[in-house]
Amino acid sequence: MTIPVDRLSDPAVRAFVTALNANDQEAFQAALTPDATMSDDGSERNLAEWTDKEVFSSRGHMEIESEKDDGRTLVARYRNDTWGEMRTGWRFDVKDGKIARFETGQA
Repeated sequence: MTIPVDRLSDPAVRAFVTALNANDQEAFQAALTPDATMSDDGSERNLAEWTDKEVFSSRGHMEIESEKDDGRTLVARYRNDTWGEMRTGWRFDVKDGKIARFETGQA
């Protein structure tokens, strides 16, 4: 069973996932703080390069399986044209209603 994106508890996380799933780079950037950072499988990544490769140029998409920590920790089935589908964990730090940092990796 999946959680509809519009039912995600945290508005900043909801905006992030909505923009990612719509492949909307402008809305995605608007969901982030200007100095947002991220890591993938425990390694710091360049956010712009990572999102271009793993999300936008490969049509990334998240189906949310569960949320906790008031919606700031997700387990999702993530798929893109490069890697196919995998079960992933996502943790978000929110500042002033935007995503300041996210960490993702295989769940």
